[in-house]
This record gives sequence, C-alpha cells and structure tokens, in this order.
Amino acid sequence: MSVEKSAKAARGTIQCENTNINLLKANDFVADIIRKEMAKHKTLLVNITSSAGSGKTTLMQKTAERLKDKLTMAVMVGDLETERDAARIRETGIQALQIVTGGICHLESQMIHQVLDQFDLENIDLLFIENVGNLVCPASFDLGEDYRVTLMATTEGDDKPKKYPRMFLTSDLMLVSKADLLPHLPFSVEAVTKDAREVNHELEMIQISSITEEGLDAWCDWLVNKVNQKQEA
Repeated sequence: MSVEKSAKAARGTIQCENTNINLLKANDFVADIIRKEMAKHKTLLVNITSSAGSGKTTLMQKTAERLKDKLTMAVMVGDLETERDAARIRETGIQALQIVTGGICHLESQMIHQVLDQFDLENIDLLFIENVGNLVCPASFDLGEDYRVTLMATTEGDDKPKKYPRMFLTSDLMLVSKADLLPHLPFSVEAVTKDAREVNHELEMIQISSITEEGLDAWCDWLVNKVNQKQEA
C-alpha cells in the first residue's frame, strides 16, 4: 500500500472513531432527557438485553401475567423486523409497542424518546425495553434506563461473560434463563456466575425458567422492590 493510501486509510479510521464518539455523545444526551422524564413520573425503566433466542419475550409475558394486577406495566420491543413479539406481549393484556429498527442491531435513545408520547407515563409504574437480541451493540447505548438486566441462556454456553464483558459490566442483574434445560446441557451456573462477577463484582444473579417458573417469584420481587424504591425517592 502506498504512503498516500495508508494516510487515507488512517484518516478514514479516525473519522469513523470520531463519528462513533459523536454518536454516543448524542445518544447519551437524549438518554439523560429520558432519565429525567422517568424520574418526573416516577416510572421505573428497565432495559432487557440478551442474545437472540434467550427468552426475553416469554419472560415479558410471564412477568406481565404475574404483576399486571399489582403494577401498571408496558413494554417497548425492539426487533429488526416484524411485530410478532409485541403482539405476543399484548395478549397478556398490557400495552406493548414494537420498534422496528430496519436492520440496526440495537436500540438507541432517540428511538425510545420518539415513542415515549405513546405511553401515559403518569400512570405507568414499570416500563420495559426489550432490546434487540445481541450481546455486542446494545452494551454501548444508554437508553436512560434505571437498570439493565441481561439474560444469559443455558443454551448459549457458560463462557459469554468473558467474551462479551461490556454487556455484563454495564448490567445490574443477570438472569440465567432456561434453567429447566440444565440437566441436559453442559452449562455451569457456578462458572458463568464466577466469570460474570469477575467482570462486574456488583452484578446480581437469579436463575429462572419461564417453563417451570423457577426463580420467577424472586425476579418479580426484585422488580416490585425497585419500583417501590423509585416511587419513594
């Protein structure tokens, strides 16, 4: 490669890095607006992240069934295409809005902010963001959430926290999902918890199954406690 071409390549890299930095600054600015809006209405905002197929939508359905008579809930669902997941959640009787990203592998704060007026925040205790299934891109984008919860499915293998450390570093709670499959898989809850807490020593963990409902009481208690804390603040 010539010196001229090398210089152009280097400038291109710098431009890309600067664009990324500016994008994140813009995202964080809007995320702060969202956070203030949630504080104003005392609505708890929880960002649910995971790889694709880890059971986020099923968990949202189970959570709605258990808590909809105790809390006013709603869900924003991010997907590359289709409205299937939002439709599934609406079947439980709670409001669910689909955000179709059109190929973008994560949600950004501007996407969230643009649809907030679709929700009566004054009368919503708990608002979920079901993020696009991806352990990489969503980790970098603050959505104004109070808490980030990451599902770690037993079907994925127990080595993910060290492979995707930023996601676990920025999460408050790890849900080890699909626990009913543990007898059939070479997955160590002890190992995944150890690795995750080496990345983030403050990370909480709950083992759950939406099929057997293992751990769902603990998960719902965690949510109710966080809602109460937000409303009492």
